[in-house]
Parts: sequence; C-alpha cells; structure tokens
Amino acid sequence: MNRLVWKLLRQHISIGQLTGFFFANLFGMVIILLSIQFYQDVIPLFTAGESFMKKDYLIVSKQVGAFSSFSKKGSTFTAEEIRDLREQSFTQAMGQFTPSRFDVSAGVGMQRGGMQFSTEMFFESVPDEFIDVNLNQWHFDEEARSLPIIIPRNYLNLYNFGFAQSRNLPQLSEGVISLIGMDIRIRGNGQTESFKGNIVGFSNRLNTILVPDTFMQWANDKFAPNAEIAPSRLIVEVNNPADADLVRYFREKGYEIEDDKLDAGKMTYFLRLVAGIVLTIGLVISALSFYILMLSIYLLLQKNTVKLESLLLIGYSPAQVALPYQTLTVTLNFLVLILSVLILGSIRKFYMEVLSPLYPHLGSQSLAPVICIGILLLAGVSLINLISIRRKIMRIWRNKD
Repeated sequence: MNRLVWKLLRQHISIGQLTGFFFANLFGMVIILLSIQFYQDVIPLFTAGESFMKKDYLIVSKQVGAFSSFSKKGSTFTAEEIRDLREQSFTQAMGQFTPSRFDVSAGVGMQRGGMQFSTEMFFESVPDEFIDVNLNQWHFDEEARSLPIIIPRNYLNLYNFGFAQSRNLPQLSEGVISLIGMDIRIRGNGQTESFKGNIVGFSNRLNTILVPDTFMQWANDKFAPNAEIAPSRLIVEVNNPADADLVRYFREKGYEIEDDKLDAGKMTYFLRLVAGIVLTIGLVISALSFYILMLSIYLLLQKNTVKLESLLLIGYSPAQVALPYQTLTVTLNFLVLILSVLILGSIRKFYMEVLSPLYPHLGSQSLAPVICIGILLLAGVSLINLISIRRKIMRIWRNKD
C-alpha cells in the first residue's frame, strides 16, 4: 500500500526542491562539523604555553633614570602605585615579581657529562597563575630540600646559538637540561642552607630565574627577615592591549613594557577579534541553512496538499501518507552525513598540511568525536523533520472535511 502511495506522490516531487533541501542541509552540516573539528585540531595553539593567542600579559617596570643609579627606591613600585594600577579598567589581574633578598650560589653539573661550574645567581617568583609552564612539579617541599626552577627559554637559545658555537661546545636540548642537577646554597641572617635544584620548565613569558612563590616567601622570611621587599616589576593581564587608556596611562606614569609586548598584544587582540567574527558568521550561516531545510520540507508538503487530502479522504491514515516523505527526509539526511564526513576529511587534510610545517607539535585529533556529533545532529534534525511532516499531515487530515 505504501508503495502505491509513494508512486503517486513522487510524481509531484520537485527535483529542484529536493536539490535545494539536500545542499542546504549539506552546507550546514559541513560548516558545523568543520568548525568543531578545526577547533579541536588547533586548540593547542590557543591554550598551550607557547600559544600565539594566549592571554595578554604585560611585564611593567619603571624607567631607569639618573637618580635610580643612587637610589633603589626610584625603580620600585609603592603600595599606592600598585593599588592604582590594579584598579584600572584595563587590568584583569595583576601580580608582582618578588626578588630574593639573600645570597644565592649554584653549582651546576651534568650527572654523566663530567661538566661542572659554580656561579652567583638570583631568584624571583610570581604567583602561580601567571606562569606559562606545566605546574605538576612546581611545588616546594622544605623537608625534601628539593627546589624546582624555571628559566627563560632564551637563556638556552643564547647558550646553544651563541656561547656553544663560539666555544665549539655541544648544544643542549631541553631534555638534556632536565638531567642537570643544581646544588643551591643560600646564605643570609647568619644562616646557610643547601638545596637540590632541578630545572622543570622553560618560560617564554617571564625573563627571569623563577622559583615557587611559597619558597620565596619562606626563604625571605628566614634569611632576610628585616629586608624591604618592594617589587621593581609587575605582571599585568589586560583585556585589550589596544586600549587607548592603557597606552596613555603607561605613558603618563613613565612605565615601560618589556620586549615590545604591547605591540604583540595588539596583534593577538585583533587576531582573536577576527576569529570571533568568523565563528559568529559560521553559526549564522548554519542556522540559516537549517531554516532553509525546514522551509524546503514545508513547501514540498504545501505543493502536494490536494493530493494528500485526496489520499486521506479515501481512507489512508496520516501515518501512511506521511511515511514516504519521512523516509525520503531521513535518507537524504543520512546521505548528507556521509558526504559531510568525506568533505570534512578532505578539507582537514588540506589545512593540516599547511599548519604542520608551521607548528610541528600540533596534535592530530581523531575524526571519531566529530562523527559522533554528526550522528547526533542527524538524529536531532531528522526528528524535527519527522515531527514537522507529521504535524503538517495532521493539520491537513483535521481539515479534510
């Protein structure tokens, strides 16, 4: 019986409408799946420590003038200045560099290389939320006498591409550096203590030798209890580095930004702005494509209203009349999903070939999560289609008299 109904109804189905239905659905599905897959593939670029789209952090210091050579207070921030900067509208979060007020020396050697030397050095600390290195090993245990240390990545680059080449010494990778043990000796307040230091990471953001903030507070209290600890540098997270108020404030106060980070921050801000606009346009197009899909189904049923009324009058049930359209819709949705996955795979292969040489550490995510999302979308869209067809047939059935 359903076969006879289908033979009757298919004669009045417009190929143009079906084509529009199919491509509208295909276009929307490809946009959604591609957006999700692309986000999964490039998320390390947005969230990793070396991300070009990470939050904007500015390292702020005072300009060093002639009087600063005779007085340390001229280059440090007062509590009032810190409070004023924290209360500015462009400041999202702020931390301060805490310097060591005790003497530090380090003996450095490789366990297997036979190389060893010692030097005077310094430590600084910042709150943990401003560190761009994995913090799994970033904790100080007084009883274990173990001290994790983070150094700037440009220190390693300076050795490898400057000192090592000029002295015909071997270059060191980050993995080799992790094998280096440091014998740290701290002196102050008539006391001397030794710690075992190990390098646990390399920072791109902070150009200093870092130790945990908990250690710095403990060590300053123990080895320099009466020393004044006023910060000479601050780290500030800003919401918009292109803000005119920010630039004007720093100029009026005479503050300096390290490494031209203000200009780099403006670039990342505009990149995020463009990325947000593109994402919004994609969502709008996807919503419109689903609207066109529903409109195509409605027009298809509206065109055949007379034929549907006739079938209902001669005794066919609403379910029997709706079944051919529902089967057609689900079949087209299934074909759309298959074709969308194939198109997604081709596009993904193209952009991964472009991104891989630029970012060798970019992870390759599986298509399985996106395919599962596509199946859920297929089920949801098909369900909406089935309900819409059923409701339209029921309205025709109720008005057949």
